[in-house]
Amino acid sequence: MEASVEQLVYVREDEYTVARMSAEDVPGFVASGRALAGVQPGETVRLAGGWGEHPRHGRHFAVTGCERVVPATVRAIRIYLGSGLIRGIGPRLAHAIVDHFGEATLTVIDTEPERLREVVNIGPARQGQIVEAWREQKDIAALMVVLQGFGISPLLASKIYQVFGPDSGEVLASDPYRLIGRVRGIAFSTADRIALRSGVPESSPQRIKAAVLDRLEASAGGGHCYLPLLAVLTQTVELTGQDEDLVRRAVDALVAERRVVVEASPDDPGRTVVFSKEVHSRELALTAHLTRLWQARSTLPMRAFQEDPGLHDDQRAAVTMVLANTVSVVTGGPGCGKSHTVRAIATTVRAAGGTVTLTAPTGKAAKRLSELTGMPAMTVHRMLAHEPDPDSGALFEQTPAQADLIVVDEASMLDLHLATRLTAAIPAGSHLLLVGDDDQLPSIGPGSVLADLLRVEEIARIRLTHVFRQAEGSGIIQAANLIRAGEVPSPRGGGGFWFEELDDPAQVAERVVHLATVAIPHKQRVGPEQVQVLCPMRKGLTGTTELGRMIQERLNPAAEGRAEHWSGASAFRVGDRVMPIRNNYDKGVFNGETGRITTVVPEERLVEILIDDGETVTYGFDELDELTHAYAISVHRSQGSEYPFVVAPIVAESGGIMLRRRLLYTLVTRARSWVVLVGQREALELAVHRLGRRRNTALAHRLELNLRE
Repeated sequence: MEASVEQLVYVREDEYTVARMSAEDVPGFVASGRALAGVQPGETVRLAGGWGEHPRHGRHFAVTGCERVVPATVRAIRIYLGSGLIRGIGPRLAHAIVDHFGEATLTVIDTEPERLREVVNIGPARQGQIVEAWREQKDIAALMVVLQGFGISPLLASKIYQVFGPDSGEVLASDPYRLIGRVRGIAFSTADRIALRSGVPESSPQRIKAAVLDRLEASAGGGHCYLPLLAVLTQTVELTGQDEDLVRRAVDALVAERRVVVEASPDDPGRTVVFSKEVHSRELALTAHLTRLWQARSTLPMRAFQEDPGLHDDQRAAVTMVLANTVSVVTGGPGCGKSHTVRAIATTVRAAGGTVTLTAPTGKAAKRLSELTGMPAMTVHRMLAHEPDPDSGALFEQTPAQADLIVVDEASMLDLHLATRLTAAIPAGSHLLLVGDDDQLPSIGPGSVLADLLRVEEIARIRLTHVFRQAEGSGIIQAANLIRAGEVPSPRGGGGFWFEELDDPAQVAERVVHLATVAIPHKQRVGPEQVQVLCPMRKGLTGTTELGRMIQERLNPAAEGRAEHWSGASAFRVGDRVMPIRNNYDKGVFNGETGRITTVVPEERLVEILIDDGETVTYGFDELDELTHAYAISVHRSQGSEYPFVVAPIVAESGGIMLRRRLLYTLVTRARSWVVLVGQREALELAVHRLGRRRNTALAHRLELNLRE
């Protein structure tokens, strides 16, 4: 039967979809099935399947096949145009257009678009917008059919079109491997399925080279800068099913094309390692800039300064070290006075007539640094853009990256890309101070900049170890120090730390959601937004996806009159807490910031978000894969942030692959008042005792060679 899609009710990550539909003979019903993947409200579809009983939705239509068709009736056309699928047309304008053209509406838009100007309120600009959006939807619909023919998710069609536009079909036909790395959600396996079904030979050099690059990209996704050649060969053979000789030839060809770089291993000169060209270039550039800064003569004004009598001995030593060295590192755990030390250093430099810029990788970290030091701070990205922080209430130096002292807090978050941009902007003679806790997780992106600098003896560093009296009674800090030492904290740590033992992952999930949405807000008399759920994993019953969905349904469920838009398996509603998952320099938003959706505008296909720093930014519906809900986030994405209350599941699902000491330590230290862990005792012990592997980087080796010359 043919039906119009009225509302999406539920979309699972495996694309199983539940939707409310309406057909001519059946005015309102629920349909479900994976075949519905990618349908949008307003579309007309031809369904195959049968009626049955659903435990939650009652009588429903179980869909086995779904084909998009052009809406034919006046009612279906009005629903289609008013749904927001065609940018520039809202419900009112849809009624006006359909009232004027009737059943011929879509034919007019397709073949006589100039006639749209017969309708009131449609001028040349609006007509052009409608025609462009109509053609885009037709192209995407055709792309969906092509992808389904390859057994590929139709949800990827709009993402492919966003990158390649009208050339998308040609790219799929001629070189599907171009999709890898450029279209979010498409790795080698997806592109390879298209290529092989299109007739590309399994032994094609094009295919083998794409597989090698995919292995390097996957390695960078895990934070590594290179892979041992043996690992590249083994993984590519496994991925493609081809002989090792073919893979070696592909590596040689990529070297000749300057797309990869082969070098001796920094740890074992007898072994060979492989870099992508981009990562190799950045690592070389970062080495060169750090060397330049380290070797330069200081331009810092040096006058006698009044020593802060409140400083501990190691804090005083840190002040002296930073003034004497153009590149230095201060590390230490929570409660050791890192922020007070930064304030003392900055005050000293300013008292001597020097300029200081305080920065951090994320907006939350910069705001926290400003609160703790009592001095204005900005994100590294704003510093590099020479923009003043809008909330600082003070003007920074005209070019803040050229201050006499640049302090980067939460430096464990610096990846290779950001660190390279940062150091490139700092002039020789300025002092660079990295401050951080090296026991925390490393950056999300490739590299381990802070840890690498600490491996180079020539780089001045000091670890603050004295825990100040006001922090000694904190159960959070006590638990964190035990975890760092490889000891399991007491379940009732008191003063801010609590472990509640439950074995069943489903019960753990329910308990975490109850604590975050009901128990803690009620007992502490705070709003649910003061409680942050952090997860070691993304998938599974206790992962960010499922817990985030459960919390959203408790705090911000679908409701009549509340605008929403489904993107993949996520419903974005007015009132939702969201977080960018990648930097967008055009919008001025950065990975790790949070905000709230204030507006969803279907006819313009966009959402507006009020970021926590007060800025309002706009995302198109085709950009929503740059956002994630912030109801439950990964521990990695919480870095640089601090929350009044933290709740986290600790469960060894899927072998507890992410449970590591650094992850648990980072999780616990994100809480300011209370952290509550819920889960399995053995999973907690696993996390405490399991150490993570060091990332494959060559920065420390390169710096040692340069600084010892």
